[in-house]
Amino acid sequence: MGWTDERVELLKRLWQDGLSASQIAKQLGGVTRNAVIGKVHRLGLSGRATPSKPQRTVFKAPRPARPVAASPSAPRRIAEPVSAHPAPTPVRYVDERPGTATVLTLGAHMCKWPIGDPSLDNFTFCGRRSEEGGGPYCHEHASVAYQPAQSKKKSGAVELARSLRRYI
Repeated sequence: MGWTDERVELLKRLWQDGLSASQIAKQLGGVTRNAVIGKVHRLGLSGRATPSKPQRTVFKAPRPARPVAASPSAPRRIAEPVSAHPAPTPVRYVDERPGTATVLTLGAHMCKWPIGDPSLDNFTFCGRRSEEGGGPYCHEHASVAYQPAQSKKKSGAVELARSLRRYI
């Protein structure tokens, strides 16, 4: 449908009344919202009597801070009985006296345990003979670096109940 003089006048009046392009397109019939916008721009219509949308407030008041304490409606976890697990082996620390090897003197079968701060001049490596298995550390440093694998927990009623709670 074309733009007749009557439709253009109706468009101008509706635009000045503050109707949106979609509303004008519905009232005119046979044109789309984009066609109305294009015609408005070609006609050079700029100002409106009232905006098509109400002005939104730019500033919103901040929400009050939430209380730090947990809400009373939050579900509480029931303490599970503590089962007896073997205590992990305590970590042994080796006396860290300055080593005998530097980066330049470190050989293939020497312990490569770093001693000191790498950014300082007195940084060294242990330098003792490494283990027979071909590891990079001597026996003392290997016992610190490699901890034995922890035994798996035995599945009991408590473990079964806890695992089933995920699916309930």
